[in-house]
Amino acid sequence: MTVREQPIGLFDSGVGGLTVAHAISSILPNEQLLYFGDTAHLPYGDKSKETIVGYSVGIADFLLENGCKVILIACNSASANAFREVKAHVGDRAVVLNVVDPVVAYVAEMSEARQVGVIGTKATIESKSYQDAILAHDPSRTISSLATPLFVPMIEEGFVFDDISNAIIRSYLSRRELDDIDTLILGCTHYPIIRNQISRYFNFRVNVIDSARIVAEYLQEYLRSHNLLAPARSGENKFYVSDHTPSFSTIANMFFNEKIHLEKKSIWNK
Repeated sequence: MTVREQPIGLFDSGVGGLTVAHAISSILPNEQLLYFGDTAHLPYGDKSKETIVGYSVGIADFLLENGCKVILIACNSASANAFREVKAHVGDRAVVLNVVDPVVAYVAEMSEARQVGVIGTKATIESKSYQDAILAHDPSRTISSLATPLFVPMIEEGFVFDDISNAIIRSYLSRRELDDIDTLILGCTHYPIIRNQISRYFNFRVNVIDSARIVAEYLQEYLRSHNLLAPARSGENKFYVSDHTPSFSTIANMFFNEKIHLEKKSIWNK
């Protein structure tokens, strides 16, 4: 198997990275995906940097063992806290990408994005990864960040498109930090699942960034420019979890038009 035919590995603490996996599958149908959801340790957003790094490096080793040409950290908390460490650990064995840099680059090109809001887990918001990177491009912009820690467990438990999720969404988005924003970055790969509800709260007057699509298009351009695009599909997509959760299976099958087979994989007790 040539490098171009090797799979793309993605990982997240749970179902959130499936938003990215779905976007990649839509625009890069020839690419085989290998997804790992670390459901045994979710959410990453309330963990320390050291813990997130440890989990991320361990999953990277699993993806390397399975011959992945790219390791995409499809988790904002891990991207913000462990990207450098994973990249250094992997070295030249695979390409390592994250989900923060593509979104920052996209927003930096949006001249109309002057009052930018960022929502995400505590780990992502406290890292200031979005705020620092956007202001480095254009210090004249205003960046307002808000941790929304209940969104991930809410989504992981399957509370979407109902009164419970709408109440939690209203509670967070009504905070003064998000007053007067014109653009909102969903700084967690779980959040595109509730993007329509978030847009509806703002009466569609705020540009809610579809981060999953942006990351997928960034990956597409990276593979093309580095001659790594798969010429044809080399195998079926594979989905692994560190612990079975009913909602993961439900949401996974909602994203893909095929029945998703989840394989429980214990990578921590080798």
